[in-house]
Amino acid sequence: MGGFFGAVAADDCVTDLFYGTDYHSHLGTMRGGLAVRAEKGFQRAIHDISNAQFRTKFENDFRRFEGRSGIGVISDNEDQPLVISSHLGLYAIVTVGVVTNHAELTRELFAGRSVQFSEMSRGGINPTELVATLINSQATLAEGVRYAQQKIEGSCSMLILTDTGDLYAARDRFGRTPVVVGRKEGAVAVAMESCSFPNLGYSLDRELGPGELVRCACDGVETVLPPLGPLAVCSFLWVYFGYPSSSYEGRNVEMSRYRCGGALARRNPVDADSVGGVPDSGVAHALGYAAEAGIRYARPFVKYTPTWPRSFMPPDQKARELIAQMKLIPIPGLIQGKRLVFCDDSIVRGTQLRDQVKRLYDDGAREIHMRIACPPLLYQCRFLNFSRSRSEMDLATRRIIREIEGDNADVAAYLDPDGTPYREMVGRIRQRLGLSSLAYQRLDDLVEAIGLPRDQLCTYCWTGEDVSKPGGCTHGCGHCPAPCAAGGGGAR
Repeated sequence: MGGFFGAVAADDCVTDLFYGTDYHSHLGTMRGGLAVRAEKGFQRAIHDISNAQFRTKFENDFRRFEGRSGIGVISDNEDQPLVISSHLGLYAIVTVGVVTNHAELTRELFAGRSVQFSEMSRGGINPTELVATLINSQATLAEGVRYAQQKIEGSCSMLILTDTGDLYAARDRFGRTPVVVGRKEGAVAVAMESCSFPNLGYSLDRELGPGELVRCACDGVETVLPPLGPLAVCSFLWVYFGYPSSSYEGRNVEMSRYRCGGALARRNPVDADSVGGVPDSGVAHALGYAAEAGIRYARPFVKYTPTWPRSFMPPDQKARELIAQMKLIPIPGLIQGKRLVFCDDSIVRGTQLRDQVKRLYDDGAREIHMRIACPPLLYQCRFLNFSRSRSEMDLATRRIIREIEGDNADVAAYLDPDGTPYREMVGRIRQRLGLSSLAYQRLDDLVEAIGLPRDQLCTYCWTGEDVSKPGGCTHGCGHCPAPCAAGGGGAR
């Protein structure tokens, strides 16, 4: 996914920039970057953070950088920030999101015959440079940002730091990613995670609306482009991505996860000796489940955090599975002869969960009941790249559906949690994973736990509904009102 942080201050901003960017490390996987507008021009650094912490890679840059405004980014793949020279002037830019129509946009730009790309990321065009090229095609910076927002399919939030030290921030067209503004005396910061503010002395000032562009100065924030609509913020932020102490649209992540766990306990009770969470994001869901069910919370697995990074970071699936196994260490006394409930944020492929279940049984568990904090993932995310699955057929649900119906299955038939197709799909997943029982969160319970109206949330990965498309529905279910999200969507 990725995350960014920008700061502009009356005095030096580098300390805030360094630590503020570091507070987004849980969102990114491969690259980190900083750019500061110094007295004599831009200072920039980009490092590979796939096997090292952001802080260790940027300590030397932190010591040598100085300036009153800067931007930082934790990135999935591409090198950034980029420093761009164009008719709009010299500026540095970072982006977060996914440009799903990059090939089409590239062809359109090449048709003009005056465009070239130099920042090639892993053999392909750097998405951030593509966004900058779209911006540069217009007469002003503001017109360019709005043009890029209108042309991009997927999502794109961005920070732009000009040669004069002005800091611009834009939230993506549908607000799928959060962008928040913080203020303290003599400084303004812009971030994706509000948890980056408190320890740096910032107070949350406001959130940008979908498509809004602002200019930040050390004494205030000016709206350059007003918000658009509708809002479709990613629901998965509360389920998995978001840091527990962050809030989006005024809804705290940790509290939402407690409510998720409580809803799972009410909807899917089971007799058990203890409730545990698959670290890290499953823990808060499990605490909520345990409190609601009146079953003690325990940690049959403990995560070894000093050296093992997040399990999905390596691009190779076998490496991810190895790390997932190595970082979780069992506690036999909490497993042997026990009936265990485990809460996890989601099931993507199911390979890691299958291996964890086998380990628990090998260690003497009597029963293993899995409770998943979101509905079954039926569609591959088009907007934030939260999974490295190359195809929707990598999803555990899709493999089971193909097993049941073949390649031309009506996937929408599996949306209704009270329907026979849904129950058969979940039953086969349970059998494949070797679980005593398996239950997923219902979408209406998840929406209630988050606390926002359904029509302000993106639920595409569970429902196939895309508010950015005419009619809202991309799965052809025939049941969705237009737009899908406005009416609670789809066959449920």
